[in-house]
Amino acid sequence: MILLCDPRVAAVPGADDGEPLIDLRQVPELRLDGRAADPAGAYARLRKGVVDRLLTAQNALPDRLHLLVIEGYRPYQAQLDIFTGYHDELRRNHPEWLPQRVYEETTKFVSPVEVAPHSTGGAVDLTLCTSDGTELDMGTTVDATPEASGNACFTAAPTIGGVARRNRRTLVDALTGAGLVNYPTEWWHWSYGDRYWALLTGAPHTRYGPV
Repeated sequence: MILLCDPRVAAVPGADDGEPLIDLRQVPELRLDGRAADPAGAYARLRKGVVDRLLTAQNALPDRLHLLVIEGYRPYQAQLDIFTGYHDELRRNHPEWLPQRVYEETTKFVSPVEVAPHSTGGAVDLTLCTSDGTELDMGTTVDATPEASGNACFTAAPTIGGVARRNRRTLVDALTGAGLVNYPTEWWHWSYGDRYWALLTGAPHTRYGPV
């Protein structure tokens, strides 16, 4: 398992092809949830290449199933606040952990700001729902922490039930088939064009830099 704190991620050369951010509120083929909505509407924006791949993944899903997008672009300060908050929570809960372990455990849930996929507009948090909007059983909620879920949030977690495992497989097959990569500690987190994607796919550099 490669974590976002791995030096190989930060070592990927950065580039940006200038692809625009698309507002998903103008893409009726994709469903958008409002739980992560912010006043500026950043949560609803993704790079065009990611949107195209989500549409491909949507078309690959079985009938009556839909991608439900929770959050896309995340500004630098919001990313920093989430990282700092979870880091401090782990440090309080585990005073016996050395600083390096606190840092590594933090990155299983939220990326360091210097390599953060969401801040490029290339990452998306999503789940599956039915035509009437009912979310499928995925084993944990979106944004469940490793600490609280006993690592059941890991995409390949062996502790979740059979229904959730099948639903995760449906999501994985559709999104990997469309060219996105998953962060293995978060079943809901997928990206394209960022440093993590470049490292896993062998791309020579990123397609997207921080926005």
